[in-house]
Amino acid sequence: MRRLVLALMFAATPALAQTDMIAQGKAVYDTHCTACHGADAGAGDRAPAIVNASAATAMRGERSDAQLLAVIRNGIPGTAMPAWGNRLSAPELSNLGAYIHALRGTALDAPSAGDVAHGREVFFGKGNCASCHMVEGRGGVIGPDLSNIAAIRKAVAISNAMTRAQHRVYGDGGVHLPTVPPMDYNPVHVVTKNGQALDGVMRNQDAWSVQFMTMDGKLHSFDRSALKSINITSGSIMPSDYDKRLSADEFKDLMAFLTRQGSTPAPAAREAAE
Repeated sequence: MRRLVLALMFAATPALAQTDMIAQGKAVYDTHCTACHGADAGAGDRAPAIVNASAATAMRGERSDAQLLAVIRNGIPGTAMPAWGNRLSAPELSNLGAYIHALRGTALDAPSAGDVAHGREVFFGKGNCASCHMVEGRGGVIGPDLSNIAAIRKAVAISNAMTRAQHRVYGDGGVHLPTVPPMDYNPVHVVTKNGQALDGVMRNQDAWSVQFMTMDGKLHSFDRSALKSINITSGSIMPSDYDKRLSADEFKDLMAFLTRQGSTPAPAAREAAE
């Protein structure tokens, strides 16, 4: 319940103020905490992770935000964890709490700063994102629907997907998963026995059939017996150079738009999970 109250209080803070608190909190963390707890609170050589790698782990005993702040203020007697309540100011402690909260949550918990309205224009315009992805009930169906992306991915994972060919998906605890979870969006080139050649992205396959979607958004299903060849390429048709295709302001605003796409669980559901 205490974690829910803190999360709701943080959610009520204006987005720009949230961003400032998180940035200042990261500076406090990098100065005082990284040496023991590691970068992004993912465990260091001398102390455990502050945030867990998965929601399942968190449900088994992750401290609430309020409990973590109490530990930071008071320390843990008999261990190397000191009390920071008499070393850091109240604003520094609050900012540190905001940073840890952001690490533990998704992009929706700490949306990127920027012009959201302009980011929407970039998504449906120059960025050409809507040719493959759907948001707000508009767009394509070739790629994943991004209508809830900020509720299931961290901001860094969203940014990396647009800027790094070999990106990683970050888990609930602020640390990355070893590999991107498998998704059937690999490029595929199919030639049927009657000579028809088709290019698209995979959707599903089994020992008897193949389903894929061509770039015009049409879903195709073939029995393997009807195919002359099928060539599935690893990787993705998703461009990984949006930071170069777009200006710095355009990319920033696109991130501001994407990191607000989604909804948080209803308070009753979140309270039951605590």
